[in-house]
Amino acid sequence: MFRFRCVNSCLRRLLHGGVVTRDPVLEQLRMCVTEEQVFDVVGKNKAKLAVNHVGQAVGMLWQLQKEKPQMLRTVELIGSHPQFLTLRVLAENKISLMDNLMLVDILYSFLRLNVEPHDSLVQQLVSEAWLRIDWLPMTSLSKFAICLSDQHLQHSTLMGHITSIIDQKLLSIHDVRILTTFMISVSSLVSVRLRDALIDRAGHLLDTMDISNYNSPRRLVQFLRNVKHSHRPLLEKCNKILLCNVPRMDAENICIILGLYQSLQFNNCDFMLAAKQRLTELVDSSTDPFSFTKLFVGLAPMASQETKERLENTALLLADELNAHQALAIAEALEEIQSRNLSLLNKIASVISRNLHAYKPVEAARITQALFLLQYQNSQLFSKLRTTLITFLRRTIFPYEVTMLTRVLSMLPSPRLDETAMSRVEAVAPQCSLSDLNTISFVVAKWVRNDPSYAHSTPSKYVHLLQVLNRCGRERLRTADRLDLLLEELKYISGEWFEEMLVNEAISTLQRMMDQINWSNVPELAFFLTKINHYCPPLLDRIASVAIKDIDKIHPSATYATLLPFSVLNYDPSQADELYDGCIQHIVPHIGSFDPHLLVLLAYSLAVADYFPEELVRTIFSIDFLGKLDAQLEILPDALNMRTRLRLMELNRAVCLECPEFQVPWFHERYCQQLQKKGSGSGSPAQQQIHKFLSEVLGGFNCVRVEVVTPYSYTIDFECILDAHMQPLPFSEPPTLQISNRGKVQWATSSLETAREDLPPGAQRVAIDFLDSKCFCKNSHHIKGETLMRKRHLEILGYRLVQIPHFEWNSMELSTQDAWKEYLKRKIFKEVLS
Repeated sequence: MFRFRCVNSCLRRLLHGGVVTRDPVLEQLRMCVTEEQVFDVVGKNKAKLAVNHVGQAVGMLWQLQKEKPQMLRTVELIGSHPQFLTLRVLAENKISLMDNLMLVDILYSFLRLNVEPHDSLVQQLVSEAWLRIDWLPMTSLSKFAICLSDQHLQHSTLMGHITSIIDQKLLSIHDVRILTTFMISVSSLVSVRLRDALIDRAGHLLDTMDISNYNSPRRLVQFLRNVKHSHRPLLEKCNKILLCNVPRMDAENICIILGLYQSLQFNNCDFMLAAKQRLTELVDSSTDPFSFTKLFVGLAPMASQETKERLENTALLLADELNAHQALAIAEALEEIQSRNLSLLNKIASVISRNLHAYKPVEAARITQALFLLQYQNSQLFSKLRTTLITFLRRTIFPYEVTMLTRVLSMLPSPRLDETAMSRVEAVAPQCSLSDLNTISFVVAKWVRNDPSYAHSTPSKYVHLLQVLNRCGRERLRTADRLDLLLEELKYISGEWFEEMLVNEAISTLQRMMDQINWSNVPELAFFLTKINHYCPPLLDRIASVAIKDIDKIHPSATYATLLPFSVLNYDPSQADELYDGCIQHIVPHIGSFDPHLLVLLAYSLAVADYFPEELVRTIFSIDFLGKLDAQLEILPDALNMRTRLRLMELNRAVCLECPEFQVPWFHERYCQQLQKKGSGSGSPAQQQIHKFLSEVLGGFNCVRVEVVTPYSYTIDFECILDAHMQPLPFSEPPTLQISNRGKVQWATSSLETAREDLPPGAQRVAIDFLDSKCFCKNSHHIKGETLMRKRHLEILGYRLVQIPHFEWNSMELSTQDAWKEYLKRKIFKEVLS
């Protein structure tokens, strides 16, 4: 009995204690379902609010906002509420009482509720978190890193400290969400070693995560974009998860991912087709300016004409409701699809005009570029834009802003820049990358051509600025010591300035760094050499040896870029067969993972080098593959679409001519006829001159044909027929030949046997081609691969090909009519006899 009473007494004390420790204010806050209710509780209990109450109230305010769609959020109203000021004051006074979790959570919430970074509350919270940084759990540390990024402190000492902690504790991070948050925050500070370690860890954690969570792989793609590293294995892992989630994504997330893919030059056919389908489904429900803008930007570039018109009509209805940045996004999308909807352009231009004050320098430049490329006619708006751009140019200190503002200003039909703006360009030149210097040099050259005062200016300020750019470019190359960084700067360089001033120095620098060439940078270096059309055997040999040694480490899709200079520049290294065979063996098991257009481009580059892997050829010319390719062509950018179609035709022709045993049909006749209709007619002055002299050498104009279309649709400059005694035969009009509507000679059939039957016994067809500079490498007279492939094919078609290089025809040796005619006789008759 006594025991029972003791137990009963203890229970009463425990229950009484539970009542005493109840926190009615905290319970009230947890029951709130609106911001106004939170503020009501705060206002009624000001004197009672402890640190946990403040933390709960601020967290609730952000949570309630977070649950709303972007367009329905009321952060500005919250910030202006009197009780919000109460919470800010209380929080600032109680910082020392906060535990580590609350400290970071409350900082995060206040920043999300738009408290300015320079506010004393935020600064004190950051300072306190810095003091405790080594004791923060990884969850809180990742959230703190986000807070620093929100305050544009990505390059701060504090973020460097966080980067060091991540480096030390990387293997202890088991949550992919925490890891990807860290990766985004510290992306501007990671070393190559830490970058690779983060990628490896992320790849491992992706294999263990719930695939319904697509935010983590999206952040990983963003990290790769931030560090400018297109790591294909991780990209493909992320893409698989993202692809599974497309049916539940909104337009904003799809648009973000498409933009990231574009930045990384990752054109994944399956994702783009799925995105197109999902965005099309969202058309009817995207009726507010925010969601519609995202939808328009993502869908318009790959939509059918009917859908584009529908999107444009909706945009016209919503135009007056767009804010400054939505108008910019719509304008750039309209430029991408080359819209001619004048009513919509006028509406968007009106929104832009009244919001010019809201744009940052790069945004103003992007607007100007989009409207200019759309050929929009509004001199008043362009005048305002020019004034805005010049104002920005005078003030900015950032090289990338100076570069973009200068480039866009050069588009406008307006007077030259004033001295202040010019001096700004000169001031930042030493800080500019090679790509920026290249862009500025193009602009200066344009000013030189367009400025009438240039001829009377001695010495010219433009010449001085070009000299500064040349000096900065050479100095940058001379001091470069990391190949990967140099290749990043060279990636987008092209044009006269680089080719005339820096290309030799660039090649010398690359050769100096030859020992840094490895499997990870081989594709990029190979692609650069192809792009600048530069023949450099030492670099090509090094690329070949690295590729042969480490082909298993190179991603299959990167073999295209790796092999490209060898086929395009027509260079066979000493281990050519080993290089091509190794790459082909590496590719074949992964054929199914290639995007259709990339597989076509790869197969064509192999065909140029006279390699035709049977499995690759049969895959491409299968019904299933061509159907998939057709679907992808509908969503590719116009330039890539046209290039892929052309390469498929050329591959089809090469396979028909060189591998008849594959029995691939020739199905591009109509396509070739369409190309011929778009072709030019008169030829270059050199070709007209050659035609005249050929007629004299061969005995009359009736002995030479111009622009002859062969079977399989090659167009040759000139054709003549020599009999068994090497005498020219005049052309009659036999039934087997027909004249096209452009005056071109065509056989009535594409059969090679029929073509040969047309000739008298012992006679032969001679094709004469003028080879301009595009047929040779830029730095030598080394003939390129496509020109050699054309020679192979014309010979298969029964021609004896005579090639007239431009540097021979335009040489000092051939400066008289007799010399030119003698040259043609020697090429046509003596070489045939030899």
